[in-house]
Amino acid sequence: MRAHQIMTRSVVTIAPDATITEAANTMLRHHVSGLPVVDAAGALVGIVSQGDFIRRSEIGTQRKRGRWLRVLLGDSAVDYVQEHGRRVSDVMTNDPVTVTQDATLEEIVNAMETNGVKRLPVMDGARLVGIVSRTNLMQAVASLADEIPDPTADDDHIRSRVFAAIDKNDWSPFGLNIIVRDGIVHLSGVITDERSRQAAIVAAQNVAGVNKVHDHLCWVDTMSGMFLKSPEDIEMAKAG
Repeated sequence: MRAHQIMTRSVVTIAPDATITEAANTMLRHHVSGLPVVDAAGALVGIVSQGDFIRRSEIGTQRKRGRWLRVLLGDSAVDYVQEHGRRVSDVMTNDPVTVTQDATLEEIVNAMETNGVKRLPVMDGARLVGIVSRTNLMQAVASLADEIPDPTADDDHIRSRVFAAIDKNDWSPFGLNIIVRDGIVHLSGVITDERSRQAAIVAAQNVAGVNKVHDHLCWVDTMSGMFLKSPEDIEMAKAG
């Protein structure tokens, strides 16, 4: 399996000049823990994650160090910007670690562990084409739990057609991800309206070659941030 077979294609991004508040609200609204930072030309320039909001002056969690210790460590200016900066460019990780769309799962895991990151932008040359996270890896494990064989070329074609059928609509789930094995489709992502769930399932069922559709779409309340797993996942959890 390779990155393009498990990655999330509908990537939510943020601009480097966006405010910290905008970034935080975007992550909460889309129920994601990190955002690729893309400039006006569409180039990937960084990544901002939940970890960048841990040490912030607004919530009183900035590092408490004596002046001389800060001078000795030589990082007081860097810390100050991280803790008080108002723009995404102030807190983001520059030159993020990336993988190509043909990277194997082993290469992805090695890159995550070596660099201590939870998500990797997926590139086609200089173009951002997706993002792969620990969640995507978990979804891959879940889809292979019954020792279903590796995806065939037909599965890849089905995956592309299901994406096309769902992603073009205004009700398309946020962070839509699709895994296909032997014609069996696993849908995951975030919805804010239960009607979107049925629409996504129906769209997938109508794609030629699809034998069955599993629903892993998570419902999120945009006001409170409360979320619920899909009815199918809830039933599976009870059965387990």
